[in-house]
Amino acid sequence: MVDKIEKNKQEQEHQLVVIREFNQERDIEVVGKLEKNCEIEMLPVDWSNNNTNYYYTNNNKKGVCSLFTNMISEDPLCRIRFYAVHVMLVAELRENGELVGVVRGCIKFVGTKFGATYLKMGCILGLRVSPSHRRMGIGFSLVKSVEDWMIRNGAHYTFLATERNNVASTNLFTTKCNYMNFGSLVIFVQPVSFPLKSTLSQDIKIEKLHIEQAISLYNNRMRSKDIYPTDIDSILKEKLSLGTWVSYFKEEEWFELKNNNINSEDFVTKTPSSWVVFSVWDSCEAYKIHIRKSSSYSHPMRFFHATLSHAKEKIFPCLKIPISCSGSLGNPFGFLFLYGLYGEGERLGELMKSVLSFASRLAEKMKHCKVIVTELGVSDPLIQHVPQPPSISCIDDLWYLKKMNAAAHEDDHELMMMMMGQIGNVFVDPRDF
Repeated sequence: MVDKIEKNKQEQEHQLVVIREFNQERDIEVVGKLEKNCEIEMLPVDWSNNNTNYYYTNNNKKGVCSLFTNMISEDPLCRIRFYAVHVMLVAELRENGELVGVVRGCIKFVGTKFGATYLKMGCILGLRVSPSHRRMGIGFSLVKSVEDWMIRNGAHYTFLATERNNVASTNLFTTKCNYMNFGSLVIFVQPVSFPLKSTLSQDIKIEKLHIEQAISLYNNRMRSKDIYPTDIDSILKEKLSLGTWVSYFKEEEWFELKNNNINSEDFVTKTPSSWVVFSVWDSCEAYKIHIRKSSSYSHPMRFFHATLSHAKEKIFPCLKIPISCSGSLGNPFGFLFLYGLYGEGERLGELMKSVLSFASRLAEKMKHCKVIVTELGVSDPLIQHVPQPPSISCIDDLWYLKKMNAAAHEDDHELMMMMMGQIGNVFVDPRDF
């Protein structure tokens, strides 16, 4: 009886809206407004238990900080265009055609250490529902619709990510949509101006790899990861990828880096005893900050606009930057994302400091770059070597997975075991961030 009532409720909710594909000419302006309206207010927390700083605006009035991507306003499909197979769906009310929700989805191939070499994985990005139309089942309808699209396009599994403390999202995906938590990761957020930038050791060398060298090195080492993208060449060749570097000690020269044969097998086999590889993704000039005054007096609070990526929603509350209403509006605000972090050897702590120092110096040369961000799985061997001065904020990230009904894969048993475990050593794809 309870199941029947729930089913009838879901059917009624589904009838409230029409889910259709995004129409560039018809919807671009409305979607832009919807994105800007999806501000999330995070109530004050126990400040003694986190690294976040809070600031009053002038006149002791709270400021509402709205952050939105420049690219979204011009091209709402900008992030999912990285993938050949993608879709953007919108929800509009049946009664008057008002657009009240949006979701983006894409499909990519990933490999796993569990045996699946080319697993077709769907990814849900940017689920948004108008604040005035929440708790009406619209988010559920959008998720089910994008899942149906993924099934039609042959996805074996669907993946998404959300913050551990986002109760509304976790309830939607686990209780209503039957997703299983299969991974835990940590996002490290560091303002550009921090002490590590001046500690680049003279004993350490950082060299940029030729793109073919980077592809070869990643292809050789990524198979140790629980999950990794199979199209690393496409990622590294994206214009937003600034390059790939290796860090190692000068006393142990990596001679094969100088080899004119960039595809030399010696390059990936004759490595130094301790080394780190990393790539940098450019997300600068992607955001603008808008601040408006509120007439009410309150405790300092964190306010931010919900952007396309779940992770970006959590970066800005961690910034140690005072917000003032007297400041100029519309200031571009971007960050560099370190990805593909992998290391070997006993002296990784020193090398990781050099990586962050190098990234900080690189960020200072980037216009509007304020933050350096990276994300590592909780069981990634490198995570224990990430320097964590007081200026760095850490955010718990949860990954969820769901098997599609149409999925029939030869490595299904291994993948089900993966779903029941806790994945914590993954290659974080910058396109999903």
